[in-house]
Amino acid sequence: MSDHSDVLHQVAAWSRTGVGVALATVVSTWGSAPRPAGSLLAVNERGEFVGSVSGGCIEGAVVAEAVAAIADGKHRLLEYGVTNDRAWEVGLACGGTIQVYVEKIG
Repeated sequence: MSDHSDVLHQVAAWSRTGVGVALATVVSTWGSAPRPAGSLLAVNERGEFVGSVSGGCIEGAVVAEAVAAIADGKHRLLEYGVTNDRAWEVGLACGGTIQVYVEKIG
């Protein structure tokens, strides 16, 4: 199975058992970015996740936003990059910019 298939399979499995799920998708990148547009990260309400939107450097921040999206039902468009003070805080020191769309599934 491809990475996308694995992530979507896990989304379906969590959803079938009634666990809240959010999906994070890289929608754009600029410069040096750890993962390409289209990369996926699925997160459940317990903070468990599968996939990757950054190779690890912003995963923790995106997981926290995904758990919040599950709780409040609101989507988010997140941006991390070299001009964003938070980029260093969450570990995005690769020199690029990444936008991640987070939405609750179901």
